[in-house]
Amino acid sequence: MTAIPDKPALRAQLRSLRRRLADETPDAAERAAALWPGHGRAGVRLFALYHPAGSELDPTPLRTRLPADGVALPAAQARDGALVFRRYRPGQTLVPDALGIPAPSAEAEAVLPDVVFAPLLAFDRRGGRLGQGGGHYDRTLEALRRVKPVFVIGLAYSGQELPEIPMEPHDQRLDAILTETGYLEFAKDRG
Repeated sequence: MTAIPDKPALRAQLRSLRRRLADETPDAAERAAALWPGHGRAGVRLFALYHPAGSELDPTPLRTRLPADGVALPAAQARDGALVFRRYRPGQTLVPDALGIPAPSAEAEAVLPDVVFAPLLAFDRRGGRLGQGGGHYDRTLEALRRVKPVFVIGLAYSGQELPEIPMEPHDQRLDAILTETGYLEFAKDRG
């Protein structure tokens, strides 16, 4: 069993790395969007993106490849709770959520997405994901997966890949990763 490293220290290093990668590859978001093969799955109608914070890879270029009425954005209702996804339409006014991140207002329709694009600090080739540390996506994905199948795609710079992400029982794995250099789906038996 691999020892769990000091996650706060690891996150600090990875935030610094991500800022550097963002500076070095300013066209990464457009390149990643061009490499996404599309949903290609029956019944997929609703996609959750996110509003980028800091140096997170911006999912905005992906919006042009999605149905205009099939996009949702997350909204935090509490600092330590799960996220709710609300339908988003181009040009809609966004308001700060409980974490201060722009999100659709409470009047926007709450939805359950089929595909979730998730931000991250690091990923591995077994679907491991290291997030910001608040557990928002882990709680949200766990709840969604209890209700329906949901396909989770990490959106990152290729340089954010690590040999192994330290996973704990509550951590939710990715189904795929999309970077500026390619798209990779992970095997279901990644243990």
